[in-house]
Amino acid sequence: MRDNKPEELTMADIARMAGVSESTVSRALAGSELVAEKTRKRITELASAAEYTVNEGARSLRLKKTKTIEVVIPIEHHHRQHISDPFFLDMLGALADAIADRDHDMLLSKIPPWATDKRSNALVSGRADGVIIIGQGRRRDQLRDFTNAHRRVVVWGAHIDDEGYTIVGSDNREGGRLAAAHLLSLGRKRIAFLGDVSLPEIKLRHAGYLDALQQAGVAADEALTFNAPFDSEEAFAAAKILLDKKLEFDAIFAASDVIAMSAIAALGNAGMKVPQDVSVVGYDDIVGSAWYSPALTTVSQSIQQGGEALVRLLFARINGEAAASVILPPKLIIRQSCGA
Repeated sequence: MRDNKPEELTMADIARMAGVSESTVSRALAGSELVAEKTRKRITELASAAEYTVNEGARSLRLKKTKTIEVVIPIEHHHRQHISDPFFLDMLGALADAIADRDHDMLLSKIPPWATDKRSNALVSGRADGVIIIGQGRRRDQLRDFTNAHRRVVVWGAHIDDEGYTIVGSDNREGGRLAAAHLLSLGRKRIAFLGDVSLPEIKLRHAGYLDALQQAGVAADEALTFNAPFDSEEAFAAAKILLDKKLEFDAIFAASDVIAMSAIAALGNAGMKVPQDVSVVGYDDIVGSAWYSPALTTVSQSIQQGGEALVRLLFARINGEAAASVILPPKLIIRQSCGA
């Protein structure tokens, strides 16, 4: 029995009806300004009347574009950090919005693109048009080699002069200085630092903390710097070690809000009150920091603006345009965990 359903029109049919080439139809339906407005309008009206829709899969194959951006969070096991970390969730939300605004999809991966298996490289395998890498970690040489080999990459992280790739990130050293200076302005002198200084961003925050102490004429005590991973349980354990050592301290500058919240919990278990006994400052200004008890004083990295900048610069690199690194100014958010 013969099917009476009319055949679907092709792009060639639309081109013949409009009296133009197929490439002109393709550009018109993509909204390209290279096609005259009058012609573009006639083509879109013909396509609409014929209920013609562009086969995006075929277009992607033809143009060698996927309309997909890969976001890589190359977490190493010893970092004890998870993709569910509130900082990553905030960043992924900002990136998803900015990528969707450009009519692209987002692909998420935690496998470093410089892994030996080529399937892990979305640019080589053709799974993505560009890559955004969140964090530099300890594999800086591999990251540098990867970005040298591939133009369509941008990185969120610490600004380091000799890296040679496009970076978006806050001024971590200034952020650390702001946090410590605020504690010093409240009369706190014995300020403990909790964070993993082997990581580039945290190393700079620690340097800013030392800058503030020096500027205030307060001697830094190395015994008050404790390695604290981003994981909440590990950070709680680090804060407990600080307490168990019976060191004298009246404030804590934590390298992330998660570490700060874990420290506040450990202080509470030890019968110490925040901010009456110990003032605490975090870093990141994650969504939950304002609703924590006490509400957390922290340093904002402007994640929403950072996500938008990462996507904007990546598309510039995809299009062969200049894309200079962006340093976002940190902002001290004063709440209740410092007492003022």
